[in-house]
Amino acid sequence: MPTQQTITAGIDGSPESLDAASWAAREALRRNLPLHLVHAGDPPADRGRLPDDDVPARHESGALDRAVLHLADTHPTLGILDEEVTGPPVGALLAAARSSALLVVGSRGAGALSRVLVGSVALAVAARASCPVALVRASARTEDTGSAAGPDRPVVLGLDLARAGDELLEYAFDAAASREVPLHVVHVWTAPLIPSADAIDPMPEKERRLAAELAPWRHKFPGTQVTGRLVHGLAGHHVVKAAEGAGLLVIGRRVPVGPRLGRTTHAAIHHTRCPVVVVPHY
Repeated sequence: MPTQQTITAGIDGSPESLDAASWAAREALRRNLPLHLVHAGDPPADRGRLPDDDVPARHESGALDRAVLHLADTHPTLGILDEEVTGPPVGALLAAARSSALLVVGSRGAGALSRVLVGSVALAVAARASCPVALVRASARTEDTGSAAGPDRPVVLGLDLARAGDELLEYAFDAAASREVPLHVVHVWTAPLIPSADAIDPMPEKERRLAAELAPWRHKFPGTQVTGRLVHGLAGHHVVKAAEGAGLLVIGRRVPVGPRLGRTTHAAIHHTRCPVVVVPHY
């Protein structure tokens, strides 16, 4: 287990995990951190058992070595650590998360946007990891870098004003700044279906709170172009819609947590084409 912070990626030989590892390698270079590749699975004695197609720890001989060779050839200046772990992949990845700045896993897609499937390991890790977790789909638009000549593919932050956390805001601002792309912040709210006659319009107060939440981070990241937007409706739907054309979607997860993600985070993971980072925050 590494003693310094790393960008960690789970490897199982699937296209999803290889795309996730490539994305993680670019992130490691961007942050000047080593890349830690983890392959977990059952010991050889259990290989006669039929594998669970939903578990990314299918024991595929040479998967880790092939990933290391490919990434070392593609990114010759990147420091790469590799680790084989015997046992369930969820436990291995959660253990690796304790020394990671970011944990990256592949999420399995079924083709059409409305039918994206995400494996149980990816969901379990995203719901319980102590560090941010990035979920990357195979064949998705995983190249999220902008150009110096002109910003491209913004970072989108789905922000709940009632549960905003510094960890979440810092991650989103830092992600946009390191990519040299704009940050789009969206807060979705739902009003009563039949408001009372004396109801107060919540929009001005929400605008004030959003501006107040963003103000210190705008000051800390003066070079980042930031836009804030308030949307009325279903949070999951509008967060996914806001991420169309984005290079990265950042969304929060409150800690301490239970074994499952919230509905908005769940919808974002299942239906967003770009990589999604789930950030635990208080």
